[in-house]
Amino acid sequence: MDKECRAHFGAGIGQAGDDTQTSPSSEAFTIGELAEEAGITVRALRFYQSKGLLAPRRERNGRVFNQYDRDSLAFILRGKRLGFTLAEIREMLLARARGFAGPLPINRRKCVEQIAMLEKQLREIDSALAELREIYAEMFDISRNAPTADTSGTC
Repeated sequence: MDKECRAHFGAGIGQAGDDTQTSPSSEAFTIGELAEEAGITVRALRFYQSKGLLAPRRERNGRVFNQYDRDSLAFILRGKRLGFTLAEIREMLLARARGFAGPLPINRRKCVEQIAMLEKQLREIDSALAELREIYAEMFDISRNAPTADTSGTC
């Protein structure tokens, strides 16, 4: 993947490298190219298509994606990373298509809900990490206090 593509997908929607109002250009991407660039499977890309989140145009050689589709996919992936459902992402894509120029067209309530959900997940992860560290420390102490194996060189 070239630097421009990595910068686009790495930056995410509403950040550096974003152009949410890109009109369809002459630049075309195959499903494989777009999937590879985004770091997802072709199957996942087809799934988003089946849900009406992406609408490539048909050409002789199959479906072709343009820059708008590429931006939409980055938008979808950011929405998923932030915990939004595909239905919510669809609504955001529709708002984007109507000219919304912000990073993610969500209301305040939904934003607060997502923050609360992610903070809860963070607490659960922190708790699981603490528990696993405790188990690891107990295992290490047990193995350190255990009698040493025969070190005579024979098995």
